[in-house]
Amino acid sequence: MPTPQRPHSRWSLQDAKARFSELVRLAHRDGPQHVTLHGRDAVVVVDADEFNRLKGTRTGELLIEALQASPHRQIEIEPHRSAMPVLAIRFRSPI
Repeated sequence: MPTPQRPHSRWSLQDAKARFSELVRLAHRDGPQHVTLHGRDAVVVVDADEFNRLKGTRTGELLIEALQASPHRQIEIEPHRSAMPVLAIRFRSPI
């Protein structure tokens, strides 16, 4: 009696390319699908909703909170600006 095929979660690059539609369908239905290159994990294909959930919204709020919580808030920081050389360009008049 043949054993039922389990859904893949790890794919060689060759198999992933040959069966890309199936890989995408399984990532959507069953979760992350790992693609290997030379036997090592190279990428993970995940459902777009899961990716967006993991990525979150980048608003900068965490950075602002961290800076506001710093014990060194009172220190004034002046940006250091270096003089940049200016290239002289000569134009020849076409006349």
